[in-house]
Amino acid sequence: MPQGRTRRAVTVAAMCALAVTGTGLTGCGSGDPDAGTNGVGKLSAAAIQAKAKQAAEKAPAVRLSGTVVSGGTTYTLDMRLKSGGGTGSVTSKGAGFHLLRVGEHLFLKADAEFWAHEEGKDGGKADTAAADKLEGMYVKVPTGDPAYKRFSGFTDKNVLLDGLLGLHGVLAKDGHHEQSGVRTIRITGDKGSGGTLDVSLQGTPYPVVLGRAGNAGTLRLSDWGKDFPLAEPPKKDTVDYGQQLPSS
Repeated sequence: MPQGRTRRAVTVAAMCALAVTGTGLTGCGSGDPDAGTNGVGKLSAAAIQAKAKQAAEKAPAVRLSGTVVSGGTTYTLDMRLKSGGGTGSVTSKGAGFHLLRVGEHLFLKADAEFWAHEEGKDGGKADTAAADKLEGMYVKVPTGDPAYKRFSGFTDKNVLLDGLLGLHGVLAKDGHHEQSGVRTIRITGDKGSGGTLDVSLQGTPYPVVLGRAGNAGTLRLSDWGKDFPLAEPPKKDTVDYGQQLPSS
């Protein structure tokens, strides 16, 4: 082999070696977008969705962040979830609050503005005083209170993922993408109107980014399998109203 061609061949081989070392990719120059991946990109859209759901179910923990539109209301979430409960922040209509669920016990912590009533028997003074006492406290939400059903789903890994990961309509693949440095394969429902889901092509095929059907929000799923502390708040920081929360 002529010296020039030999030098070029060595250079290409070195570049391929660097690519493999730095990114975990293989098949340099093969033109195969699935080279060096977990292989799910070669599956059908339905099979990719099934793999992603299976991986999500088996993962002991996950972090969800982004927006969810439900009943005409937009919720901004940043939640960490596992089988025993979850914790994180929720913002809706300009009001933010913190949710914590340990087993069946659900706690809500918010500022005075969240708890303040717009109307009160004495012009709102009593309500304002009560709200000031609740500010920064963990208020235990009774299981029979409507707020429990409304908010506990945000802290339940299985319920939340079951409701979010299903795409609607005819499934199809929508090419290879990258999300925050992670190579993904995207699947869609009804060409995107039924939602989109990016699934990791690196390691376990976890869901990475979900675009909900009907522009009902976008969620990023990360920290799969990473445990986090979860415990009930100290008694001194907790308020228990018993059967029903004050209206808010």
